[in-house]
This record gives sequence, structure tokens and C-alpha cells, in this order.
Amino acid sequence: MKENKNIIELIDDNGNKEEFEVLATFHIEDNEYAILQPYGKDNDEDDGVVVLRIECDESGNLSLVNIEDKNEIEDVIAAYNAIADDII
Repeated sequence: MKENKNIIELIDDNGNKEEFEVLATFHIEDNEYAILQPYGKDNDEDDGVVVLRIECDESGNLSLVNIEDKNEIEDVIAAYNAIADDII
């Protein structure tokens, strides 16, 4: 078991496993989002940040979904940056 409980393992479409650190989760209107970074990378590396929507199916199972809408991604990143600025 990992010491840091903010580490999750995701499996891509090709079956490859990769560990990510959950930097933040938050709501914007009716949607919940997660900001992830490949585990072990420096938090200042913007190119490694992954933005995903958290969705819940009818059975209550959570899944992380890629966001296709560029405007939605930009809104989520702006909200995350505002949250991060308030914390720091």
C-alpha cells in the first residue's frame, strides 16, 4: 500500500497502467472534476497535468472521463488555478 493516499492507478485504452497523483477534485456547477499528474513528476510541470470529469453510473460506480470540449477544459483549468492561488 502506498503511503500517499492521493495516488491512483489508471489503465489506458491499450491496457497500460500508470500511477497518477490526484492534485485536486472540485465541482463546477453540476459536474465534478479531477486534476491528475503522473506520479513522481514535479508539480510545476504543466505538461503532465491531466484534466478529467468524474462521472457516476446508474450503479453508483465512479469513472474518470476524458473531456472533449476545449472550452470546458479551459474553464476547469482556470477554476483549478484560482483554487491553487487561494491555497498558496
